[in-house]
Amino acid sequence: MRVALVCPYAWDDPGGVQVHVRELAPRLADRGHHVIVLAPVRDRADESWVAPVGRPIDVPYNASNAPIDPRPWSRRRVQAVLDRFAPDVVHVHEPLTPSTSMWATLGSRAPLVATFHSGASRSRLFDLATPGLRRVARRLAVRIAVSEAAAAFVRERIGGSFEIVPNGVDVARFAAASPADLGDGTKLLFVGRLDERKGFPTAVAAFAELARDRPGLRLVVVGDGPDRAAANGLPADVGDRITFLGSVPNRDLPPIHAACDLFLGASVGGERYGIVLVEAMAAGLPVVASDIPGYDEVVRDGLDGLLVPPRDPGALAAAAARVLDDPALSASLASAAQDRAASFDWGVVTGRIEALYARAAEAGPRSLP
Repeated sequence: MRVALVCPYAWDDPGGVQVHVRELAPRLADRGHHVIVLAPVRDRADESWVAPVGRPIDVPYNASNAPIDPRPWSRRRVQAVLDRFAPDVVHVHEPLTPSTSMWATLGSRAPLVATFHSGASRSRLFDLATPGLRRVARRLAVRIAVSEAAAAFVRERIGGSFEIVPNGVDVARFAAASPADLGDGTKLLFVGRLDERKGFPTAVAAFAELARDRPGLRLVVVGDGPDRAAANGLPADVGDRITFLGSVPNRDLPPIHAACDLFLGASVGGERYGIVLVEAMAAGLPVVASDIPGYDEVVRDGLDGLLVPPRDPGALAAAAARVLDDPALSASLASAAQDRAASFDWGVVTGRIEALYARAAEAGPRSLP
């Protein structure tokens, strides 16, 4: 089957959708499919199977940043690539985002499969555009959502039924990694953009509380963003125990996970799924995370992780202390987490997506009403 994957966000920026498409493409190719990826590109795409079809601009959205190409003339580039490739199915990610995916949804002559990733609780722009978006959505032969939270958000606005297929994780890559050299001590790990939605200030405050009585405790931070300054006001003896690694490509994350002892998922909301939690669980890390939609579909509280109220540094610190101070609990959570992560492995996820491609191909393309 000839499969065109379409990503609406800057290919060379970090992000969960980009990681999902980047990992799905070669797995489809390994199963014998001919695959191309269309995406806006800020600088360059290293993969030969990526077709740059625009340049992104940064648009604030969902308390974060959306690097999209909303300029209508990029639609011609998308159409030209699709026409040359002649796919049997087009798999668009976030098809209602005014970027590459929407242009592909409007122009595809092949059946369309769509994956909805957004877990926002509200969106004024989305709501205002809903009548037009419903019309666009009627082109979709198969609708996928990465979680019930993502499905609920979009179903409320455009209706329809959704298959729940989570983002995939290369479980073996995280489980088998050798630890990076991050120094001595017990290490907490935070992974995510340092912005309002990801809860970095909450993680810093919780670490500061824990660090008072634990001189060997450290915080390892993967990511960058405006909230990095949240660590500036800490006492020197606490701030010096925070290691900022900056933005790290997903392929380089497993050794960092392997070097740490506990994962903090402090996001305050707006999460579609919780890929960072699954990666930590695959690595065998006990997880303490916010009890928010999306995250609660990954972590089962008390079984394979602990969930706490969002924006509550005290609750986050108390739960982390429970794990740090109870080796039996830590080992139990880590073991259950690895078992749980297996259900999100790419081997499982790719097979489910492949079956939905076959369903879309059988249904055929849909014209705009």
